[in-house]
Amino acid sequence: MSDNERRATLERYSTGERTNHWLVALAFLLAALSGLALFHPALFWLGNLFGGGPWTRILHPFIGLFMMVVFLLLAGTVWDDNRMQSADWQWLRQLKDVVNNREEHLPEVGRYNAGQKLLFFVIAACLLGLLLTGLVIWRAYFSLYFPIGVIRLASVVHAVCAFVLICAILMHIYAAIWVKGSLHAMLRGTVTPGWAWKHHRAWFRQITHAAHPRTRPD
Repeated sequence: MSDNERRATLERYSTGERTNHWLVALAFLLAALSGLALFHPALFWLGNLFGGGPWTRILHPFIGLFMMVVFLLLAGTVWDDNRMQSADWQWLRQLKDVVNNREEHLPEVGRYNAGQKLLFFVIAACLLGLLLTGLVIWRAYFSLYFPIGVIRLASVVHAVCAFVLICAILMHIYAAIWVKGSLHAMLRGTVTPGWAWKHHRAWFRQITHAAHPRTRPD
């Protein structure tokens, strides 16, 4: 990449953030497929991807634990950027402008918009629910410590959390495709200044000010 090309782009995601994101995505895919195989007999054929039914039952909870660990590492780096601000609530109140792509009418957006922030917390809540209920129904290690009624309730909550998480991830994928340049940012780590100004203006101001701070007058 030439010097001019470097100056024409802004770093949105570091190599570590992108690697972590795709590890979470891979773990989610494997956990979803193995979970669906165990959820209903009509989907049991998906277990062949993991070596059959017994291996699917063995691997599914460990894949889930791996997903939780890598997500926590990612969450630790983006937590501050996902805190809701007053401008975010105003952004949500103007959802009609969001849907109609009238971003010039919206409050300036930081690194993440309010929709992305809410999605982050939905995913975090679902993963926490999956972790807690998954431990309860994990027959090999923990389920013997709980009464059958608790195990049955945990199974239902586990399925609900998984359903909400799958819907949330599908929404995330749709939004990434809908907003041109988002996939490139997660694949290559960079965006153009024009993209940053249009979609995340407050973040653009923040990073450009950090790169070129004004000299304080005496």
